[in-house]
Amino acid sequence: MSQTVMQTTSSVSLAFDSIAERYDELFTQSLIGRAQRRVVWDELARAFSPFDHVFELNCGTGEDALFLARRGVSVLACDASPAMISVAQRRSVSEAPEANLQFQILSNESLDRLRPNIQFDGAFSNFSGLNCVEDISPIARNLGKLVRSNGHLILCVSSRFCLWETFWFLCHANARKAFRRISGHTIAHIDGTAISVWYPTIRSLRRIFAPWFRLRSVRAVGLFVPPSYLESQLRGHSSVIALLEKMDSLLAGLPLLRSVGDHVLLNFERVPS
Repeated sequence: MSQTVMQTTSSVSLAFDSIAERYDELFTQSLIGRAQRRVVWDELARAFSPFDHVFELNCGTGEDALFLARRGVSVLACDASPAMISVAQRRSVSEAPEANLQFQILSNESLDRLRPNIQFDGAFSNFSGLNCVEDISPIARNLGKLVRSNGHLILCVSSRFCLWETFWFLCHANARKAFRRISGHTIAHIDGTAISVWYPTIRSLRRIFAPWFRLRSVRAVGLFVPPSYLESQLRGHSSVIALLEKMDSLLAGLPLLRSVGDHVLLNFERVPS
């Protein structure tokens, strides 16, 4: 692994280590976090069945792995942040002690170190973990080796253009933040740690994964439901979130609209070998 990649991985790990104990309070348990996650869970529930073996990249505190494990899915969940893995393991012991669930410290850039006994029935990455990686090509290649033919790959990444974000920051006369995603790269700060964030387009992701995976569906996550940093503005207004969530369910899969949400959710299928 190159020195640049190691430094990037270390910075990302450090950033998320610092918020691991507060992450569920800040996002997982928030109104917006739950609303956006339900969209991803619906997709995961359709893609994976009981007794499937599934691999999760950048698992965070294990919320999605626990969801699948409770449905009878076996999950190997990995993250570069030791603190996030520690929280996930504690949650697994207390919330799903009988689940077939394993957590491992492993960065997205180090997938070639995995030596599973069998190929996985599918894999997924939720809420922008892949946006912390500049070159996704090696990850795509490694996932092609890890996932069996016709298996699903579900990716939820931050979109290149977010309608809500642009509207919100333009209303607050902050053009820099309104269009910060457009160039495809920006610097984010998490608890004082600066990390690079990249915003791949749907077209580029289709191309990167094309040798191994076929794109089956695309929809927005957070088209009308706003980004999570607006939680304080909507706290106490669950009925408003419910209405926005309903609008998302009706319209977030339409062409054009599906690419301008806070995130985009892509369902790939492994091409038969």
